[in-house]
Amino acid sequence: MNKVIIILTTSLFTSYITAQTLHLYGGENHDEYLGCLNCDKYSTSSVWNEYGTYGSKYNSKSIWNEYGTYGSDYSSYSPWNSYASDPPVVVDKDGGFYGYFTVNEYKSKRATFDLALIIYKYYEDIRKDVGEWYDEIFD
Repeated sequence: MNKVIIILTTSLFTSYITAQTLHLYGGENHDEYLGCLNCDKYSTSSVWNEYGTYGSKYNSKSIWNEYGTYGSDYSSYSPWNSYASDPPVVVDKDGGFYGYFTVNEYKSKRATFDLALIIYKYYEDIRKDVGEWYDEIFD
């Protein structure tokens, strides 16, 4: 695993990206809350809280649930479907749009900030141990 590279890369943008709290919304109208992308791993709304709704690999609203609507490699609403037509969106608290959260490199307006790119690259490993990856990326 290239965790040293990840840590060096993330240290360059951590102060910028944490200035705005970023949220994921999915579903047909992007009205289903899927969690906070850059909140700490103890936050109940964090995708990094493996015991919370949005960080659990078992919850239906989690992007880490590989069998769920928002975590499957096959769902059109999942960020992990390479051909997703309607992946989650990343927005801040004021509704500012940061892009579609998707591994689909051909999706117009795809989120390409550093944190998103790291998650796209390592999502299969991340979902095995969300808490450990949080520590590697943010600490």
